[in-house]
Amino acid sequence: MAYIRWTITILFWAVVAAFLHYTLPQTDIVRITDTYEKRQDFTNLNQYFWASPETEQQAASASRDVFFIQTFDTDGKPVIFRNEDTGWGWPPYFKFDTANLQARASDLISKSHEANPTWVAIRHYGWRNEFISIYPNAVSLKAVEGPDVRIIPWTTIIVLIILAVLVLSIRSRWKHFKSRRIDPVLDNDEDHMRAIDTYSSGLPARLRRWWRGKGA
Repeated sequence: MAYIRWTITILFWAVVAAFLHYTLPQTDIVRITDTYEKRQDFTNLNQYFWASPETEQQAASASRDVFFIQTFDTDGKPVIFRNEDTGWGWPPYFKFDTANLQARASDLISKSHEANPTWVAIRHYGWRNEFISIYPNAVSLKAVEGPDVRIIPWTTIIVLIILAVLVLSIRSRWKHFKSRRIDPVLDNDEDHMRAIDTYSSGLPARLRRWWRGKGA
């Protein structure tokens, strides 16, 4: 039973890590080469990685117009961002200035042949996946001095610290509750469990040892 417990634990924390990686803000240093608007088709596979439609007509449609920001990073790799409002939904960035952000991005366009291109720090969330056509969503942007500027992710650091404190607090309270309320019940029913254990080839005993973290 121990391997089942560890498998469930690893899967749980993997899902949590993926959720945080998608949701928390990240910042890329890039140069913008183009901004455009494109009709985007949505499928059952990728629709959850795009902003929610603003109107009932859009919700009923399988496609809508979306702003995009085309960039290249410091290594010359293309990085494409979508530019959509998050509104009051999730993630809670409360972004309502899509048009303004697109205008600022257009104003900062820098061509590859320029001797001193304009470097821009774009704050975003989400993932890029070519297979299912999803893009990170740009939340804000600003011009920076150069490609080597250092951006400290204060928001991510603060959120992770708060989550760590909450997890440790909940874990401590759960262990206290388990030791005071649940373990005594298991101890008082030990004779009954042993009888059932004999009848069912040891399964309840293994469950009890798994519950206490002692392994199979």
